[in-house]
Amino acid sequence: HAVWSLMDFGIRCVIAPSFASIFHENCQKNGLAAVTLDEAALAHLVACAQATPAAAMTVDIDACRVTASDGREFPFTMETARRQALLEGLDEIGASLRHDVAMAAFEARDRAQRPWIHALPTA
Repeated sequence: HAVWSLMDFGIRCVIAPSFASIFHENCQKNGLAAVTLDEAALAHLVACAQATPAAAMTVDIDACRVTASDGREFPFTMETARRQALLEGLDEIGASLRHDVAMAAFEARDRAQRPWIHALPTA
C-alpha cells in the first residue's frame, strides 16, 4: 500500500540511500522509480529543495541521472530490465505480452507434440 499511496499523490520517483527489498520490488511492479543515491548527493538535493522549494529537479530514467535545481548532476544505476519497464510503462504482464507471438508458437508446438495434455476437460 505504501507505493500505491505515493503514486496516488502523483509521486513517480523516490530517491533514498537504500530501500527495503519488498518496497523496492513493489516499486517496480507498480511503475514507481526507486533511485538510490549516496548521502552526499541526497544532502545536496535536500539543500537545493530547501533553498528554493518551488524549483524542480529532474530524474532522467533513460540517462540514469538526477539533476538538481542548481544544475548539478548525480548519476545512478538501475537494472536494464527495470529501466526499460519504467520507460515503456510495462508491468510484468505487459512485459510478458511482448512475447505473445513466441508464446502462441510454443503453445501450438506443444499442442501438436502432446495433444493429450490439451484434451483435458476444463472446469
